[in-house]
Amino acid sequence: MMFGLTEWKQTRFYQEVEAEGIQKGIQQGHQIGYQEGVQQNTIEIARSCKQQGLDIEMIMAITKLSREEIEAL
Repeated sequence: MMFGLTEWKQTRFYQEVEAEGIQKGIQQGHQIGYQEGVQQNTIEIARSCKQQGLDIEMIMAITKLSREEIEAL
């Protein structure tokens, strides 16, 4: 039995797969947003440490940022 596109979209399987895909997309978006927030926070910490006169080596140890990333702040 062949389905046209409209009939295919009405099947329970299609609806479940579509819902799963949407849910995965939302989860991935949340994860990316979280990671970007953590990175931005790390940069702010490094910037603050640099402004306070901490040694770049110490900032690198605290933040795990590279020397180049810290120097660019």
